Amino acid sequence: VFLTNKNILNMIDKAKLQIGENSYEFPLIEGTENEIAIDIKTLRGVTDGVITIDAGYKNTGACQSAITFLDGEKGILRYRGYSIEELAEKADFLEVAYLLIFGELPSKEELQKFHEDIKENSIVDDDVRKILDAFPKSAHPMGVLSSLTSALTAFNPSNDKINNIDYERTKKSLYDNIVKVLGKIPVLVSWTYRKKLGLPLEYGDNSLGYVENILKMMFKKPNEDYVPNQVIITALNKLLILHADHEQNCSTSTVRIVGSSHAGLFASISSGISALWGPLHGGANQAVLEMLEAIREDGGDTKKYMAKAKDKNDPFRLMGFGHRVYKNFDPRAKIIKVAAYEVLNDLGIDDPILEIAKSLEKEALSDAYFVDRKLYPNVDFYSGIIYRAMGIPVEMFTVMFALGRLPGWIGHWCEMRLRKEPIGRPRQIYTGETYRVFKSISQR
Repeated sequence: VFLTNKNILNMIDKAKLQIGENSYEFPLIEGTENEIAIDIKTLRGVTDGVITIDAGYKNTGACQSAITFLDGEKGILRYRGYSIEELAEKADFLEVAYLLIFGELPSKEELQKFHEDIKENSIVDDDVRKILDAFPKSAHPMGVLSSLTSALTAFNPSNDKINNIDYERTKKSLYDNIVKVLGKIPVLVSWTYRKKLGLPLEYGDNSLGYVENILKMMFKKPNEDYVPNQVIITALNKLLILHADHEQNCSTSTVRIVGSSHAGLFASISSGISALWGPLHGGANQAVLEMLEAIREDGGDTKKYMAKAKDKNDPFRLMGFGHRVYKNFDPRAKIIKVAAYEVLNDLGIDDPILEIAKSLEKEALSDAYFVDRKLYPNVDFYSGIIYRAMGIPVEMFTVMFALGRLPGWIGHWCEMRLRKEPIGRPRQIYTGETYRVFKSISQR
């Protein structure tokens, strides 16, 4: 009999666990999209210490969240119920940030106030410049950004005050936290970029939109007027929206678990930036571009590298294909592929890397090996090409990812704090030595 999740809950509302002769029942929880979970929070108490083990938490729900819905089998991604396709096509990044954080799309007046408050909180203390100056130019931008974000805690000592008793005070404190983060971190991103290139540090222009202002802070050349490019603005707006949240990924889970100790927003986001740094997470688009460059330098024979990717004994791995969650086409990849073509066409760039990327994609989509395994291009496959065309160094790609992910991190931190979630404390199964008698150094 074919049973859907809905059928299951209609028939039963508990899951049974049998351990030896003992049987235990645990309630089932249903999400709004008919997702089913077994609630095992009482497991250790009723089973004398028995726990579950799930390396990487691939089958473990750490929280209930109303922010993002992701169905990897069907290739669906929605923020607060809105499809990623509609948001990328019609929305402004700041609208999406407001949606993720506060739960609803803003009115015109709410969005204007939100933007004004962010601009008012965009000034970074001059002592932060001194910290930035202390880093060598060779420092990786993600390490610099994580450090500077953590340092902002010292310049915003009241940033951590969340009073769950006084709702109005809590609401104001949270809002102050949010606009400070959204105001200051884009400045740190631009400073990190300009430090890398040896350019003077810039502040923004309050007459510009949020995304356009980021571009000006990053790309304004000394003694020259900044000339906005609408194609670039639109592409970056889409990229930031596509990266704004992605459910309980590594960095978002890190932000939530750090915040669960009641660490402040700046400290929690700094931890998220560090988690995002890894090549298995935010560093994937950098890995894609490095792979494409290596193929180009080796003559550009994509068929050769497709064969290597299928050879289990070959260390080569095809980066930018497949996803840990999506078992279908990554919906974000379709959107960003079009944006990549638009940017390169507008800038008049004939990038051989793009031709190699297109060839790899074409071959993968027609090769039974990749089709059967549903190894389709993901969002990282084309995002690096756009950043490269914009003149952003490879080391800065993950920094741009972090900039987009800010609203998601903020939304999850706020949700976790307002719901008074308990401190994160996973268990383990110990596999080390049993009790041993200590011997002094003379006895060893």
